[in-house]
Amino acid sequence: MSESASEITIPVIAGSTAIGKTATAILIAKRLNCEIISADSRQIYIGMEIGTGAPSVEELKQVPHHLISCVEPDARLSAGEFSVMAREAIYEIVSRGKLPLVVGGSGLYIRALIDGLAPIPPADSNLRKNIAARIDEYGMENAIEELRKFDPEYAEKVGINDRKRLIRALEVYELTGKRFTEWHKEHEVKPWCQPVFFALNRPRGELHSMIEHRINSMLENGWLDEIETLRTKYKGYDKLPPAVTESLGYKELIRYLRGETSFEEAHELIIIATRQFAKRQITWFRGDERYQWLEETGSEAVEKWAEDIINSVSGAQASPLAN
Repeated sequence: MSESASEITIPVIAGSTAIGKTATAILIAKRLNCEIISADSRQIYIGMEIGTGAPSVEELKQVPHHLISCVEPDARLSAGEFSVMAREAIYEIVSRGKLPLVVGGSGLYIRALIDGLAPIPPADSNLRKNIAARIDEYGMENAIEELRKFDPEYAEKVGINDRKRLIRALEVYELTGKRFTEWHKEHEVKPWCQPVFFALNRPRGELHSMIEHRINSMLENGWLDEIETLRTKYKGYDKLPPAVTESLGYKELIRYLRGETSFEEAHELIIIATRQFAKRQITWFRGDERYQWLEETGSEAVEKWAEDIINSVSGAQASPLAN
């Protein structure tokens, strides 16, 4: 990396799903000569554009986007691997005299990119199998309650269906006697750029309405057909990779397509799960004091957010070009 890497100003726009991050980022990018780095743990996968709410073809034409639909779902990407890809894209953008703009709702991916990841011990396959067996026997709620006893802060971030993160948190504690939260807090951050953090937010009722509207739009735009295409590609629902089956909404719609539930039930469960996911995202970003929260409401929120961020970045920005 260049010795002047720390001089690169990188705006980071975060917030919950459906809040309006993409629309805001595009307005900013057009006015500040930016290219967008997507920090979304699911929009990075090919063939999942509809169900993950990835930017539309028209939006992609307006502003260059990076790390959208570039990895096959069966080549599951870790936060560490994402950070390497994102940094490479950022330096390539900077080399052309443009400003990188990081946008997304995946808090861990953003943290991995900006701060790096804590040196947590590697996985222990035997211990993981034992923990998984306990979860199979006693259930996810019991396992989350177990986590809550020694790491209540991280337990609040783990969803009831987030089996992978739950197993990892229990595994790390049993391996080291140290909470997952402690590992991250003790990690020494070595800045390699100048991030400017913003988090977008709306009133809860308004956000809930936007979530429902977004889900309906994705269904109208062919979400079910997208899943069927993936099923054909991987030769069956049972052979779909975890990146698909563990993604928000896909699990419920797969059950519907298999005839295990009604469409109405699947639709309602997706709305509930998405609201819960949005709440966890907000909790995550609230836990990072570097974020400047921009609270708006109504149809003019995107314009106001864009204006506030542009003014803030323009006032504090160092040259994006490495000297």
